[in-house]
Amino acid sequence: MTAHGGPAAKTERLLNLVLCLLYTRRPLPKSKIREVVPQYGSAASDEAFDRMFERDKDELRELGIPLVTEDVSTIWEDETGYRIDQREYALPEIAFEPDELAVLGLASRAWAQASLAGPAAQALRKLKASGIERDSESLIGIEPRLRTTEPAFEAVKNAVLMRQEVAFDYRTGGEGEVRRRRVQPWGLASWHGRWYLTGHDLDRAAERVFRLSRIIGPVQTLPGIGAFAVPAHHRPRDLIRTTVGEQEPQRATLRAREGRGQSLRRRALQVHDDGSGWSVLELEFSDPEALADEVTGFGADVLAVEPAEVVAAVVRRLRGAAEAHGATGEGEGS
Repeated sequence: MTAHGGPAAKTERLLNLVLCLLYTRRPLPKSKIREVVPQYGSAASDEAFDRMFERDKDELRELGIPLVTEDVSTIWEDETGYRIDQREYALPEIAFEPDELAVLGLASRAWAQASLAGPAAQALRKLKASGIERDSESLIGIEPRLRTTEPAFEAVKNAVLMRQEVAFDYRTGGEGEVRRRRVQPWGLASWHGRWYLTGHDLDRAAERVFRLSRIIGPVQTLPGIGAFAVPAHHRPRDLIRTTVGEQEPQRATLRAREGRGQSLRRRALQVHDDGSGWSVLELEFSDPEALADEVTGFGADVLAVEPAEVVAAVVRRLRGAAEAHGATGEGEGS
């Protein structure tokens, strides 16, 4: 149950008020609204309810919701009734140009993994139900991917949105020690294939950057929602760029079966066909783990040759997949 007085409770109360006034057949007086909306029934007094209702009315109107008043003295003792005009509240018919549909389809495909993949797919289903078909033909050759394989992503993302302090165990980059951190999460951004959390370290009293893949175990959310304000000048990617720095690209050598690994072929610096049905691809990368994820996704159609850290990362993933499926043999990475 939502705690009284918090931002979530206020949002829930406003939503219940909108539903109440939107679907009523006749305007409702305040006394009836107090009975129908659960949060109003718990008001300490009539005066407290009146103040709460007046604030909510003003907020709905500021949000552009068409709240109208009508005389209902012939039905109830109260002289004024309230309702929301459905004709004014409903959105007009939405139409998209072909290039706009292409962008919508591209955005929906970007989230290959993560909790946000569900909402993206749901948005497309709603468009389709309204008779709007996305333009898939113009997206051929474009394969956007935003990967969020880190277990901490969901909890950190929610904490950033709710402005809720968190605590977690964190493995440092240099020493490799695991230390407890308490953080006010300010932002979340992807940088060179890795996800980073930016925020204010409460114990060190300074802004810090944390790589999500180094968070060990669960992320604990601390009491309080909206407990802090994010500085207006904060730009997550700028802080990450300053702290982590630019990464020099490295060279990788891959072998791809003929007609396979198209996304790798498109960005390859060089492609050589060896006449055996395979191609040798030379391409640049900045994150060996991200490249290993991509190579492994093509299964036996793409093999890692160099460097050794990418080969090892691919082998590790293939062995993990084999163990997960109960296979007895070991995967080949090169």
